[in-house]
Parts: sequence; structure tokens; C-alpha cells
Amino acid sequence: MTARAWHSPLFATFVAGLLSCAATLANAASFSGPDYSGVYDCKGVDQHEGPYSGTVTLVRNVAQSSGEYGAYDFKLEVPGYGTYPGQAVSLGKQLAIHFALTDPTPKDYGTGIATVFKDKQGRVGFRKFYYEPEFKGGNSGTETCVRRK
Repeated sequence: MTARAWHSPLFATFVAGLLSCAATLANAASFSGPDYSGVYDCKGVDQHEGPYSGTVTLVRNVAQSSGEYGAYDFKLEVPGYGTYPGQAVSLGKQLAIHFALTDPTPKDYGTGIATVFKDKQGRVGFRKFYYEPEFKGGNSGTETCVRRK
């Protein structure tokens, strides 16, 4: 590389970008919150559909979890209704969840808030309230999920 290349604006921008990335990685806090990853057995009551059972899978996104904040890939599977992939974030014993049925036709998507608990057997679980603004003119429901051992 010639001496002139070291002084080019493009090279200076490249070096500045590398230094910025290194500083960001050095300053990113490692994840210190509880990890709620796992498979959960769920029972819920939907305002329009009534009682149902399903399975939730939470997988923590390591790259996006930092400090006390957890980021998760979320998937709810309900036999007879379908699969609802989405995202969840955690802070302490709270989860915020967004989900959407893979078939967009019924507009069956929504947002939930959940509180984490431990049951009498020491298993982690969460209780969720969800709201679906467009499903059948508006909908809500509750769900209780317990992580499998």
C-alpha cells in the first residue's frame, strides 16, 4: 500500500468504521437476565374461540440480548388453528410478545404481556394477556404456560 493510500478519505472512513464497531462490541453488556428459553405447554381462553391448548417455544437471540434485556424468537403452535411465530423481549419477570398466524387472511395477530412465575414443582411459567385488534372485530384472551423440564 502506498503512503498516499493511507491518507485517502475512503481508507480513513473504513478505519473509523472498524474502530466504531470495536468500541460498540467492547461496550455491549453481556446478558445478565434470566434466560426463559425452552418449550412450554400452554392452556388459554380466547374471547372468540374459547379454551385451547398449545405449545410455545422461546429461543433467546444471544446477539440481541444485552444486560438485563432478553430478546427471543417466539413460536406458538395451536393444534387446529396453526402456528403463530413472533418475537418476545424480557426485563426481569416481564415479557412483551408479538405474534401473528402464518396465514394472514383472518388477521389473527396481536401483542401480549406476560408475568413469569415458578409453580409448586419449581418449573418456570408465564401468564399472558393478549390483544388482537383485527381478529373477528377485535379480540383478547389469557394464556398460562409452563416450561417443560
